[in-house]
Amino acid sequence: MSMLSSVTSPFTPPIVKRLLGWNKGEGEDKWSEKAVKSLVKKLKKTGGLDELEKSITTQNPKTKCITIPRSLDGRLQVSHRKGLPHVIYCRLWRWPDLQSHHELRALEFCEYAFSLKRDEVCVNPYHYTRVEAPVLPPVLVPRQPQGDVPSELPLLDSNFGSSVPENTNLPENFDSNSFNIPETPPPGYMSEDGDQDQQSPVSMDSMVSSPSNWDSATETIPTSPSPPLDVMPVTYCEPAFWCSISYYELNTRVGETFHASQPSVTVDGYTDPSNADRFCLGLLSNVNRSQVVETTRCHVGMFELSKAVGCLLLLLSCAFV
Repeated sequence: MSMLSSVTSPFTPPIVKRLLGWNKGEGEDKWSEKAVKSLVKKLKKTGGLDELEKSITTQNPKTKCITIPRSLDGRLQVSHRKGLPHVIYCRLWRWPDLQSHHELRALEFCEYAFSLKRDEVCVNPYHYTRVEAPVLPPVLVPRQPQGDVPSELPLLDSNFGSSVPENTNLPENFDSNSFNIPETPPPGYMSEDGDQDQQSPVSMDSMVSSPSNWDSATETIPTSPSPPLDVMPVTYCEPAFWCSISYYELNTRVGETFHASQPSVTVDGYTDPSNADRFCLGLLSNVNRSQVVETTRCHVGMFELSKAVGCLLLLLSCAFV
């Protein structure tokens, strides 16, 4: 349980102060206070305040569902930020490092879990359990230094693949023109040093002296195991920013590129200062802005990009200038 923030207003209701005393996160005290006040205001109408305080103080999952009305898009707005209600309060009272709703799973007995899509949503943080995101396995890359690989390979004779060595003893009635060495020798046939593979049960002498046995001998030669590769693991690291957003008016870019580091980013046409999870276009100025562009900017709405699904989640009356 964290200490009650010193920035709490003296006019904050006692129930809000008590609930804030169980806040697991650090920083953003003002926003946390607004989030708790918003929940307390909603629960006063339904009489769920006592159950909320009981759930937070006892940390007991056997408490009742604590519900608030579900909005049209399923999200709850607190100050200038919007998010899923059960994620907001699970992050506030249980897991401050929670990234998205994909890391949460409702308990079986929760009757108003967010995934059930009922008119009411349970925000009891102890009615949800956290699902750990799977860790990506490391990628194996060759450890072979570049200096050991020759830059150029010697050229082979053009008749190398179809010629018979001069020191080969062939039968008198054997036509050497019909002898074709396959371009790729079978595994275990001959090592790179010219030594015969000891694992091969068929000798070179028997193959040459009995041409009729070549096909069957080739089929019986076992495949030698490949030597182990000299590799090293490389751990996957998340990039600092998962997407970049640039704003253009006609063919001119306006303002700096916005780099998204939060799990979800809201882009809108309002004039509030931009922050880590919001990119506002209203404050961006352009001395060459025409009246047509100015009029079009008035119709820019709001949409949200989410890292969890990697695509556009919501598009509300959005116009691109």
